[in-house]
Amino acid sequence: MTKEDIVKPENLVYKKPTLLNDNPMHYCPGCSHGVVHKLIAEVIEEMGMTEKAIGISPVGCAVFMYNYLDIDCLEAAHGRAPALAGAIKRLWPDRLVFTYQGDGDLACIGTAESIHALNRGDNITIIFINNAIYGMTGGQMAPTTLIGMKTATCPYGRNPEIHGYPLKMTEIAATLQGTCYVTRQSVQNVAAIRKAKKAIRKAFENSMQHKGSSLVEIVSTCNSGWKMSPEAANKWMEENMFPFYPLGDLKDTTI
Repeated sequence: MTKEDIVKPENLVYKKPTLLNDNPMHYCPGCSHGVVHKLIAEVIEEMGMTEKAIGISPVGCAVFMYNYLDIDCLEAAHGRAPALAGAIKRLWPDRLVFTYQGDGDLACIGTAESIHALNRGDNITIIFINNAIYGMTGGQMAPTTLIGMKTATCPYGRNPEIHGYPLKMTEIAATLQGTCYVTRQSVQNVAAIRKAKKAIRKAFENSMQHKGSSLVEIVSTCNSGWKMSPEAANKWMEENMFPFYPLGDLKDTTI
């Protein structure tokens, strides 16, 4: 087989989901957003929910989801996506409604909206991209920034005596009565990507079966904000973020 034959679309193992359009992605090389976009597109297609999926993203890198996924999308004010998602799901209970949010948005500016939507048991899925930093606005400290981690607003490292401690939103969500499925995944390799896709599918199915709220955290990298190469960022995430944000299911009432 020649090189030309190998790169022919019909000979490629991977087939891009049709819901993921051809707009060039603006995300930094190594960013997790593109991979998670692909997983969402695949799951929606496989569930046959293309015409009924509604995604809500607020401010931050996550907001550009609408530019790459060919589904109905709405933009919410910073942090307010869960409130909007809950309202939409109550108005159209047959819709697949999910939010797509970064850690600064969900765990800081939208803490109240996130916690109360989850506690109400709104039949929505919250997809939570946690890269421990404000990626779009200059690399500032987020609620999820690790102790000792350097950012634009804590250049000497996060100090709990000054800045407080990192917030584990997924652990908080697992204690709420309204949540039916709470999990933490990542997309740093093929095995992790497969687990993340399975988690997203399960959360979406819970939403459509009206079982309550689901939260899928994706521990991610921000190599530009962390000032690292994509390879170094993945290694740093595995060595530093995974011990503090361990992967796996935290709650599953559907078993």
